[in-house]
Amino acid sequence: MPRKVWLLVAGMIINVTGASFLWPFNTIYLHDHLGKSLSVAGMVLMINSLTGVIGNLLGGVLFDKWGGYKSTLVGIVITLVSILGLVFFHGWPLYVVWLALIGFGSGMVFPSMYAMVGTVWPEGGRRAFNAMYVGQNVGIAIGTACGGLVASYRFDYIFLANFILYFVFFLIAFIGFRGMEDKKEPGVQKEVETEKGWTLTPGFKALLIVCVAYALCWVTYVQWQGAIATHMQELNISLRHYSLLWTINGAMIVCAQPLVSMLIRWMKRSLKQQIMIGIVIFAASFIVLSQAQQFTMFLVAMVTLTIGELFVWPAVPTIANILAPKDKLGFYQGVVNSAATVGKMFGPVVGGAIVDLYNMEVLFIAIMVMLVVALIATSMYDKRVKVEETVEEKIAV
Repeated sequence: MPRKVWLLVAGMIINVTGASFLWPFNTIYLHDHLGKSLSVAGMVLMINSLTGVIGNLLGGVLFDKWGGYKSTLVGIVITLVSILGLVFFHGWPLYVVWLALIGFGSGMVFPSMYAMVGTVWPEGGRRAFNAMYVGQNVGIAIGTACGGLVASYRFDYIFLANFILYFVFFLIAFIGFRGMEDKKEPGVQKEVETEKGWTLTPGFKALLIVCVAYALCWVTYVQWQGAIATHMQELNISLRHYSLLWTINGAMIVCAQPLVSMLIRWMKRSLKQQIMIGIVIFAASFIVLSQAQQFTMFLVAMVTLTIGELFVWPAVPTIANILAPKDKLGFYQGVVNSAATVGKMFGPVVGGAIVDLYNMEVLFIAIMVMLVVALIATSMYDKRVKVEETVEEKIAV
């Protein structure tokens, strides 16, 4: 990979490592330390995700106007200042304010970085986005492993650890991202359509449809950070064991991503088929999870879930890169990140409300319904985009 891609991946690792000291434990902190119900905790996380959606879209637009360096730094500075506030003031209700600002700032960073990797290594195709995805999960593996240990010693130290690592990320971005070319001529780019303003082109419609599926998958996925995390606590499974699951998740992604790429290449599957296979594996993981009472079964469910996300998560930014007109790369990546953030936003609220009103069994039924809808949406998204398969064939896995 080019040196610039390695810098972006390194920045992503540090960024997500710091964030992973915080996000897996938000619901537990709100519920167990601040004494809030699951529904209230879900609403707080919803606010965090809502500001993240705004940040995603703004970050994508600023990338198209300013380039990746400036748009990324603005998001990092906003997040860094907010985390500093969280270090000193993490009681109720200031915790909500800081989480909202962190969601906005970090939301600006992700689409800019994904758009940057697509522009500095256009010939990389899927490999560019796979590299960022693997880097993201290296950060998750390291951050959750360390975060669980820190939280078990003293919970509020996770805020300080988050700040220190995010400051390191700021230094990497400030020094390393400077001078990165925001080239506007990606090697694999559709020339058959251009967008002016907010025109709803066939390509953008296709992106919106696949993003519906993407958001629904995220709604199911984040139950692990909300209702399922609390459910495990009620089964007397320790915080350290819960953290271990996320460490295994990240480690599996780092080790298994090359194998999955080889498998997809051998199977000669399109991006659409790749996502559909992943959704089916998602469903299998939640079937296992619905029967879990011991840590071993939760481990099996997490391993299965991880295999599913290896198929789904990297494919969607790649589709956005294929569909995006030359001057909308950042915006399209912002839409993709917004879809994920919307899923994260509604997931804890929906999951918490269902468990509060009914029980975990009803939650698992709702999850299966959402995954079926996601499967149908994925099967339909490219009906009017006839050039996608031709473009995909040019992309190296």
